[in-house]
Amino acid sequence: MDITIHHSFLPHNDPDASLAFYCDTLGFEVRNDVGYNGMRWITVGPVGQPSTSIVLHPPAVDPGITDDERRTIVEMMAKGTYASINLATTDLDDTFARLQAGDAEVVQEPTDQPYGVRDCAFRDPAGNLLRIQELR
Repeated sequence: MDITIHHSFLPHNDPDASLAFYCDTLGFEVRNDVGYNGMRWITVGPVGQPSTSIVLHPPAVDPGITDDERRTIVEMMAKGTYASINLATTDLDDTFARLQAGDAEVVQEPTDQPYGVRDCAFRDPAGNLLRIQELR
């Protein structure tokens, strides 16, 4: 069986701030930018990896979500507890310095974890947690 991760989804509440973070600060490229009824779905991904993408989407617009669920999602995003993604790099210190210089919200500086990885963590403009692990 040949299965890969093609798209992962993260919510955004400010498409322009998300674009600036993922493209200007993180160095990703825009793959698609689709608007519908005043909302935007933006697909970004690492340069040179066309088969791996993140879709930044408006939160809580899925059919079947109740108003209470929508409020909960927005509240969790504001606290930074709704969504996350793990990324990897070969040079964690350089990546950390670039993100820190880009004014990304630092959650954790590069740390050797007791479970055998070295990683750091940031929040994107919507509050999503990005953990970045160093490949060894």
